[in-house]
Amino acid sequence: MISREERLKVLEMLQEGKITAEEAARLLEALEATPSPKTPPPPPTAPPGGSGRWLRVRITDTDTGKVRANIRLPLNLVSAGIKMGMRFTPEVEGLDVNRLMDFIRSGETGTLVDVFDEEDGEHVEVFIE
Repeated sequence: MISREERLKVLEMLQEGKITAEEAARLLEALEATPSPKTPPPPPTAPPGGSGRWLRVRITDTDTGKVRANIRLPLNLVSAGIKMGMRFTPEVEGLDVNRLMDFIRSGETGTLVDVFDEEDGEHVEVFIE
């Protein structure tokens, strides 16, 4: 289990620009996967009916079916990113951050965004798993 200090250190490195968001996500995932001597490691994905642990963004080319982007971030990184981002942009049009944070904290899984962009030929999916 990752300690609060380890998580904060990774987020500080991200904020200082020493690592990218992708590197931070991999570090947090690796730290989370490291078993402690007292507890077994958590399962890699949430079990059916369990709480969501990942935010996934997948963009697929609608013509070829080929995945253009497939990004998976730990929810705790997303929560921290939202909190940091709100300091710089307190209002984003059409986004209720409190409602989004409540949904993340609820542990529910499911689709947040599922859009077909006919003009660009893309299918964009954002979901919690």
